[in-house]
Amino acid sequence: MKAEQPSLPNAEDLPPSSERQVAEQERTNANVAGASGILALGNIFSRVLGLARETMLTFLFGASGAVDAFQVAIIVPRAIYDLLIGGHINGAIVPVLSEIIVTRGKDELWRVVSILMSLVCAALALLVLLIEIFAPQIVMAVASGADAGTVGLATDMLRMTAPALICMSLFAVFSGTLFALRSFTLPAFAGVVFNACTVLVTLALVPSMALQPSLGGFASLNPFVLARPASGIMVVALGWLIGAIAQVALQLPGLQLRRLRLSIRWRHPALRSIATLYAPVMFSLVMDTLIIRPFSYNIANQTGAGGIAYMVWATTLIQFPQGLVATAISIAILPTLARQSSEMTEDGHRAFQDTLGLGLRLTMTLILPAATGLFVLAIPIIALLFEHGAFGAADTQVTAQALRLYLIGLPFAAVDLLLVYAFYARKDTLTPALVGVVSLVCYMGAALLLFDSFGLFSLMIADSLKHFVHASISGFLLWRRLDGFGSQRMAITVFKTAVASVIMAVAALATLPYLSAAFSAASIVHEALLVTVGALLYGGIFLSTARVLRLDELAWLWNLLRRRVEA
Repeated sequence: MKAEQPSLPNAEDLPPSSERQVAEQERTNANVAGASGILALGNIFSRVLGLARETMLTFLFGASGAVDAFQVAIIVPRAIYDLLIGGHINGAIVPVLSEIIVTRGKDELWRVVSILMSLVCAALALLVLLIEIFAPQIVMAVASGADAGTVGLATDMLRMTAPALICMSLFAVFSGTLFALRSFTLPAFAGVVFNACTVLVTLALVPSMALQPSLGGFASLNPFVLARPASGIMVVALGWLIGAIAQVALQLPGLQLRRLRLSIRWRHPALRSIATLYAPVMFSLVMDTLIIRPFSYNIANQTGAGGIAYMVWATTLIQFPQGLVATAISIAILPTLARQSSEMTEDGHRAFQDTLGLGLRLTMTLILPAATGLFVLAIPIIALLFEHGAFGAADTQVTAQALRLYLIGLPFAAVDLLLVYAFYARKDTLTPALVGVVSLVCYMGAALLLFDSFGLFSLMIADSLKHFVHASISGFLLWRRLDGFGSQRMAITVFKTAVASVIMAVAALATLPYLSAAFSAASIVHEALLVTVGALLYGGIFLSTARVLRLDELAWLWNLLRRRVEA
């Protein structure tokens, strides 16, 4: 007997619809959840390997100028990577390519993709050449307060990583194409390949120096640690470049390569549509790249050696739940929202509200407990991942405080990303860009006002304020344009999830000292046990409380998962 089809939560409160429309929405919900699961799985492995990369850096180099130099060296290619692939290009590419598939067929799709590929290769080749020439000036602009050794090392690494821009940009085009085709698996695991290459190349090639006695961390496993010169971090930059090449190569099996060819027909109407949608996105992201990032790095650099590294390590940890929940759901839901937005009949409008409402409720149901759990377990997790070799207990405390301040804004950032994608699906990229200018002003103003009192932590407080402002304004504007979000009962969902999360946090605060005492031995095994037992215990408390409160979204996800397993 087939398992019962999972239904939309609170479906009994929705206006009457035909059985066919209800069944179609249920299939849409299931497909969105399935795609979200694939993207989330890829994000899990990608983030784990990303943490492994950061752990490797802390063990080999600690909170040092070498790590600061590496972070400065990759800020330019990574910033442009964010401009082209950080989810926002999908707001321009996916709606346009999806429309082409429906109205003109796949032959036209491959013609447009060929043009995009050719244009990207030409433009990025020129940009890479400019970076190679002006690398010293770029490094000085990003890290004006750094010492001469850090600047020189960062310049050499920037020249090594700059060619990765071409591969990253091709990945943007190819992954956007696959998303438009509703193929999520290969793009989902691109980050896994990228981080794996960085880790493997570093472990294989980093130069070995003389063994020195260990002062802590891995002392129980190995009484010695490898002392390496700062220049050894050049190998990490090489791994970063190889990872960029590998992730674009991973997308090729999902594309019809025989249909792709170089083309100079750069006046195709589809390119004008993409450019029109992307111009506001580019503006907001350029503001982020040229203003927010250099501003943040310079503020962090003024707090002393390791300031940039603390900020990056905390950001790396917070990206785990952000990618697992918000990014996965947003990317999975965008192609469906784009299709529903093009059908602005009464049924299409209702379907858009239902799909967006499902995404918002699932996001809040998952992100609140994730943020709460990471908040209470911040110190054990950071100690497990980073507190080894040159990274000490004092570094753990600073990184944990930065992480907790970032976590205050995480729920707002998660909801905001989904709202931004809803605007993109409606082919409105201007509104999120204008809201972004307002949040940028709030971020910089708050950071400057709070710097004298909070130092490095002023950046984290300002970042949480930025996400709150952006999400609040975006939610209000979208609610007005859609005449509400339908009968979604989002307030009830948020309330139940918040109550379950608070109960979990109270239980963690009461019991974590006892767990820490039980696993107090200074070894990586005991640290891993503390994090594992704590996560299972507190996660179980949340799930039990959510069950008592009848949190429908978790029950729906569980039924969907069970159905997939039984099928």
